[in-house]
Amino acid sequence: MSKGTFYITTPIYYPSDKLHIGHTYCTVASDAMARYKRMQGYDVMFLTGTDEHGQKIEVSAAKAGMEPQQFVDHIVGGILDLWKLMNISNDRFIRTTDDYHIEAIQKIFKKLYDKGDIYKSVYRGKYCTPCEAFWTDSQLADGKCPDCGREVYEAEEEAYFFRLSAYADKIMELFTKHPDFLEPASRMNEMINNFLKPGLEDLCVSRTSFKWGIPVTFDPKHVVYVWVDALSNYITALGYMNEKYRDFGKYWPADVHFVGKEITRFHSIIWPALLMALELPLPKKVYGHGWLLLEGGKMSKSKGNVVDPVVLAGRYGVDALRYFLLREFPFGTDGVFSNEALIVRINSDLANDLGNLVSRTVAMAEKYFGGVLPQVRKSDALDEELINLATALRPLYEQYMETYAFQSALIEVFKVISRANKYIDETAPWVLARDEANLPRLASVLYNLLETIRIASILLSPFMPDSCEKIRNQIGAKPDSLTWDAAGKFGLLPAAVSVSRSEAIFPRIDLKKELEALEKEASVKNENEAAAQEKSIAGIITIDDFMKTDLRVGRILACEPVKKADKLLCIQVDFGSETRQIVSGIAKWYAPDDLIGKNIAAVFNLQPAVIRGIESCGMLLAVSDGDRARVIIIDDDIRPGSSIS
Repeated sequence: MSKGTFYITTPIYYPSDKLHIGHTYCTVASDAMARYKRMQGYDVMFLTGTDEHGQKIEVSAAKAGMEPQQFVDHIVGGILDLWKLMNISNDRFIRTTDDYHIEAIQKIFKKLYDKGDIYKSVYRGKYCTPCEAFWTDSQLADGKCPDCGREVYEAEEEAYFFRLSAYADKIMELFTKHPDFLEPASRMNEMINNFLKPGLEDLCVSRTSFKWGIPVTFDPKHVVYVWVDALSNYITALGYMNEKYRDFGKYWPADVHFVGKEITRFHSIIWPALLMALELPLPKKVYGHGWLLLEGGKMSKSKGNVVDPVVLAGRYGVDALRYFLLREFPFGTDGVFSNEALIVRINSDLANDLGNLVSRTVAMAEKYFGGVLPQVRKSDALDEELINLATALRPLYEQYMETYAFQSALIEVFKVISRANKYIDETAPWVLARDEANLPRLASVLYNLLETIRIASILLSPFMPDSCEKIRNQIGAKPDSLTWDAAGKFGLLPAAVSVSRSEAIFPRIDLKKELEALEKEASVKNENEAAAQEKSIAGIITIDDFMKTDLRVGRILACEPVKKADKLLCIQVDFGSETRQIVSGIAKWYAPDDLIGKNIAAVFNLQPAVIRGIESCGMLLAVSDGDRARVIIIDDDIRPGSSIS
C-alpha cells in the first residue's frame, strides 16, 4: 500500500558533450533519495532532463556545422547513456525541445503577459555567452563573468520582463515563515543578504539576438528566455498546460528540488515568484547542495577542468563511484575531489569493511557447514550488542535520509558493519570449528553475521543497488526479507539459510600502482590533445570555411615550460584587447626566452582546450620543415590584435 507520493527533481542540464562528475553528483543523490522513498512505499516521481535552448547552443551548433536540433539530439543521447551507466532510476526525462513543453511554455508566457506580470522594455547590461547570464557591473569579478571567468560584453536589445520586483516582499515572507523552504541555512542567508535586501530587479525573460528558443506567440521575433523556459519544466513534465501527461494534480507541489548552489537563486527566488504569479503551490523544499571541487576551483566545462564519470565508473565500478560521491562529502557543503581520495575510500569502506565481512562470513559458512547452516543454535551475551545495533540502525538511518544527510546515514550503516567485523574477531569462529560441541554456537555466530549483512544490504541498496543485489544472492536472502519493514527486524533469514560464495564484490586496489597508471593515462591523453590541436586539417575547404577562421597578431609577453611535458610551452600572448594563454608543442625548437617580445600569428577563435591541465585559448601558427617547426614571426611595428587577412 502506497504511503503517498514523493516528487523529486534534479536541474535540467545543458546538453554538453562532456557532463562532468559534478552533474553526476546531483543526479546520483536524487536517485538515492528516489530509491529510498520507493523502498519505504511511496509513489515516487523522479524527474531529470535537458535544457536545450539558448544562444550558446545556437553558436555551438553553427561551429559544428549542424542545425541546433540535430546538435542537441546527438548530445542528449550521450547524456541518456551516462544516466543508464550510472543506474539512474528516473521516472521521466524532459527535453525543453519536446513539443508538449513548447506548447505549455507559450501558454505560460501568454498567461503571465495577460495578467500584466510580463511587459515589454529594453535590456541593457553585461552578458556572458557561455553561461547565458546577464550581470550587473557590481556582480562582475575583475570585469569578467563571476561564474566562468570569461569576457562579457555589453548587450542591449528589446525584451520582455517579468515583474520580479513585485514579488520581493512575498519571497521574503516565504523565507521568514518557512525557514526550512531553502536548505542548508547558509543558502537562505545568502539569498536574503545578497539579493532580497539589496532589492530585486525585474527579470529579462525574452531575447531577440538569437533564434534558437521557443517563439513568443504574440511577438514571434522574441524567444522565451531560460528563466521561464527551463524552470517551468518541473510542472510541464507533469502535464501543466499540455495534454502529454495528466498527473500534475497528483505530484505537484514537488517535495524537493535538488540543485547546485550556483543556481539556488533561480530556484528559490525566481521560480517561486513565477509560481506565485501563476497562482500555483510552491515546492515544499529547495536544497542547494555544494560543489565538487578540484584544485583550482569548481569543475566546469567552460573552464575545462572536468573529471569524467564514465572513466571512473569503468575503472572502479558504478556502485563504488556512487558510494564515494555520497559518503565522502556532506551533501550541503563543497568537497575536494581527488583520485587518491576515491581509491582510499573504496579500499577502506568497500573492500576492507563491507567486502571483507561478506566474503569472510560466506566462506566460513561454506567451509564449516557446506553452505547450509544447521538449525541448532546457541546464543551468547556477545550477540546482544551486535543484534541491538543492527535492529536500532533503521531509525537512525531514516532520520538522516529525511534531512538529506546521506553521508551521516552511510556512516551509521558502516558503524554496524565495523562492529560485525569486530564480532568475528571476538567470537573466533575458526576456534569454535575445532570442537564439534561448539558447532551450535558457531552456527549462531554465522547466522547473526548474515542477518547483519542482510539489514545493511537493504539500507545500502539506494546507494549501491547492483552490489547489494550481489550480496543478497550470496547470503541467501529472499525478497520478503529485503523490504523496508524487514530492515528493522532481526532473524528473518531462514533458520537453515543457504549461502553461495562468488567473486569479491569490491576488489582491493593497489593505490600506488593505480595513481601511477592514472598519471600515465592523463599524460598520454594530454600529449595527444596537444598534437591534435597543433595538427593541420588536411583536405579542400571552401572560402566560407576559411572565413570562419579569425587570424590575429599577438605579442608574446611570457613563456615557460609545462611541467612533465617535454614538448610543451605555456605562452602568455597580448592581443591588444586581452591577454590569452596558449599551450604549444614547440619546446623542441624554442627555449622559453627565444620568443618573448615577438609578434606572432595565431588562430584567435579556436575553441579552448585543456592540455596538461592548463587551458589553451588559441593556437600559434608555425611552418613545418622536415623534422623541425618555425613559428611565424610578424613585424614588430604591427599592433597586437591586428587581423590577418
